[in-house]
Amino acid sequence: MFRIFCLLLLPVQLLAADFSGVKGIVERRVPWLKQHVVFETLSESSTFSLQTKNGQLVISADSPNSAAVGLNWYLKYYCHRSMSHMGDNLSAVSPLPVIKEAIKLNASAEYRYALNYCTYNYTMSFYSWKDWEHELDWMALNGVNVMLVANGEEAVWQNVLKRIGYTDKEISDYITGPAYNAWWLMGNIQGWGGPMPQSEIDSRAALVKKMIARMKLLGISPVMPAFYGMVPSTLKNKTTAHIINQSKWGAFVRPDILDPTDTAFTRLAGIFYEETQHIYGKDIHFFSGDPFHEGGITDGVDLGKAGAAIQRAMQQYFPGAIWVLQGWQDNPRKELLAETDKSTILVQELFGENTNNWETRGSYEHTPFIWCTVTNFGERPGLSGKLQRFADEVYRASQSSEYMKGVGIMPEGINNNPVTYELLLELGWHKEHVKVSDWIAGYITARYGKYNPDIARAWQSFLSTIYSNPGYQEGPPENILCARPALKIKSVSSWGNLKKGYDTTVFANAVKSFELAAGSFSNSETYKIDLVNFKRQVLANQADKVFADFVAAYNSKDMPAFDKSSKAFLHLHDLTNQLLNSHPYYRLSTYQQQAKHHLLNAMMLITYWGENDPKEDNLHDYAYKEWSGIMLTFYKKRWELYFDYLKGNTAVPDWFAWERDWVKNNTQSH
Repeated sequence: MFRIFCLLLLPVQLLAADFSGVKGIVERRVPWLKQHVVFETLSESSTFSLQTKNGQLVISADSPNSAAVGLNWYLKYYCHRSMSHMGDNLSAVSPLPVIKEAIKLNASAEYRYALNYCTYNYTMSFYSWKDWEHELDWMALNGVNVMLVANGEEAVWQNVLKRIGYTDKEISDYITGPAYNAWWLMGNIQGWGGPMPQSEIDSRAALVKKMIARMKLLGISPVMPAFYGMVPSTLKNKTTAHIINQSKWGAFVRPDILDPTDTAFTRLAGIFYEETQHIYGKDIHFFSGDPFHEGGITDGVDLGKAGAAIQRAMQQYFPGAIWVLQGWQDNPRKELLAETDKSTILVQELFGENTNNWETRGSYEHTPFIWCTVTNFGERPGLSGKLQRFADEVYRASQSSEYMKGVGIMPEGINNNPVTYELLLELGWHKEHVKVSDWIAGYITARYGKYNPDIARAWQSFLSTIYSNPGYQEGPPENILCARPALKIKSVSSWGNLKKGYDTTVFANAVKSFELAAGSFSNSETYKIDLVNFKRQVLANQADKVFADFVAAYNSKDMPAFDKSSKAFLHLHDLTNQLLNSHPYYRLSTYQQQAKHHLLNAMMLITYWGENDPKEDNLHDYAYKEWSGIMLTFYKKRWELYFDYLKGNTAVPDWFAWERDWVKNNTQSH
């Protein structure tokens, strides 16, 4: 009888969710809540409920992921506490808020996705486990249940290439440095920034294993790189298989593509997935990989059969796995999708703040998709995010297409504009159309810890200025203080834009309103970080007018006016540097400390990026930063040299050479 009784209990025990990962978040982030919260299992999918019972907060959920969202909901909307990439507000609350009547929420989005390949370099190149713990806790609290993992593939590729006869030197020449693996995995570059030491390859693999284990406890599925045919450009010298030369990406030689319809593809894909299983296990259900990405050459390839072959190899080793593809430019090409099983494909509407490819392409020819935003490029600084568009388009897509399956944040860098990420991920838990002007009150109260009328008034203006900014825009409007000097400048980076599509006077007045609250928030880290950021943007906006003044003065040969306005322009660098230096978050030295073992990679990326061909110098300043230190020694110094040239004191500066010398000098001295 006892044995029968235990067998009857077994299904109930199996249904009980494991909340140990969420309890870990409580212990790490809000230990003051630890003795006052209990977790119970709900049977409803993607659901949580909150209620105070007998003095305890009871979080009921179907999974650790839903439970983490429930925990965050309580912290945000009852305790007025929050986490972010730009400061945490998690101090103890007493007495604890009471929820007398249970509240229950059900996710409207099946998938809540996070991270772009580029995020792994512009933000995460030098993350430690402590950094990843914070990142994964934030992801879980904000409901992310699918997340790209793109920083441990070096070990996989090392094993794959060894098995097909590559030497250690040939393998080393293929793997990039730690700040460039994103573009390697996307098939844009190979070897640049390397060689990567074996100790680094091993430590990155160990870190990813740790990440995946924690993600499992938090209910976050990893998205791992797929094998889509990318191979070293040297492989064509070792085989008769059909390999398509992918030419160049800017100044960089791209990896080649092994034709997925060639029999050699099946063999190499098998080795790749076996090594993935060997290092990271078989419990992987999502794979990402875009063949012929950003101008890839498809000569002689039957795209329909290629797509089917890529998917077939993936399914052979990971049955039921979902192939995640970027909806970007003409990617994924409809021909590539034509012969695939679309039930195991997920397309990311990558650039939703500007595009509606999901609509023009009929839900990507009837393929499941998620609505995403890039938000920024190169993690360039600047305040932006079309918040109401996020809410409008997510709701419209969900009402218009049965193939709409969720939301995603795909920033090239995530240390900026925290409101954008928090809103978009929370939209995954709203079935109704969200009005952001109402939603924002809860956000700012949680961010700063309490309601304040000056802050509330400021943020309503922010919604109509920096967080509206209509029109096509690739990331935030740029800061001319950081531009390569010239008399005619359209942008700082090659594809950026200087135009501020909002009333800068209204914004400046809003910042003044925000600053009125400073006395009440002297102990608030989040308030201080935001105040610096808002004031930094005011200075950047002022620089546009001063630039126009000195250009006009120079063109009219009014040298006294030119001297005055050019000095004012340089003074804005000083003021910006002084402001940024007031908080460690905005210091170059903070980044240098994080990247101390890979300074050359780190400093190249944020200045000239890496290209060493003056004819292909399009990536300079793509990832420029407004940090104290670099504002004076790099950006201000460039302008000083230029003003000396305009006055006839020096020859025209060679920016290409000067920037590379600056990087060299600022890596040797550390």
